[in-house]
Amino acid sequence: MTNFTTRVELHGAEEDDYEALHDAMKAEGFVRWIQDQDGNKLRLPTAEYNLPGATLTRQQVLERAKRAADSVKPTPTPWILVTESAGRTWSGLKPWRE
Repeated sequence: MTNFTTRVELHGAEEDDYEALHDAMKAEGFVRWIQDQDGNKLRLPTAEYNLPGATLTRQQVLERAKRAADSVKPTPTPWILVTESAGRTWSGLKPWRE
C-alpha cells in the first residue's frame, strides 16, 4: 500500500468553496492529516490531502481529486499535484483535531 499527498488549488475560490472541497475530497477517500511514528495525527497545510494506504496508481488518485475539485469549481481548471510517497519528513505541523 502507498501513501499519496495531493495538493489542490481552486482559482478565484472563496472560503466556502474550500469547505466544499474538503467534503468532496473526503467523499473520495482523502483525509487532511498524516500520522507520525507514534500514531498521532497531524494537520496538513491548507488544501493538501493524504490518501493513506491506497492500492491505486497516481493517475487514479489524480482522477479522484479532479472529480472532487470539479464538483466544486471546475473553471478555471483547478491545479492538482499528486505525489506518491516513499516517506515523509515535516516540521511545524499541528495536531489534528476532529
